Amino acid sequence: MMFSEVRRLHISSDMIYGYTDSIILHCLMEKDSYGYEINNSILQKTQNCYELKEATLYTTFHRLEKQGYVNSYWGERSEGARRRYYSITEQGKAYYQRRIDEWETIKRLLDALFS
Repeated sequence: MMFSEVRRLHISSDMIYGYTDSIILHCLMEKDSYGYEINNSILQKTQNCYELKEATLYTTFHRLEKQGYVNSYWGERSEGARRRYYSITEQGKAYYQRRIDEWETIKRLLDALFS
């Protein structure tokens, strides 16, 4: 199914909600980033079919930081407002890998159930 076909479907946010942590951590595996940039990356990768609500994004950042999976720091002021950047920790990388392993298992189970 192409992303253009996905746009015609209504996908419950609950279907993806459980993987919000993994989505954000995946983005941080690539490089340190800030909320707006991460959301733009998600939009681009999904061809504008999915984005995180701002409240969800920053609540997730706060939770991941409290759990020790990410660190945050203030970036240098460039044009506009100063940005809070997030970086993934070693503990966050291990958590991310566990979540990916879990996802692979879930995909296999669902494929078996729906085939």
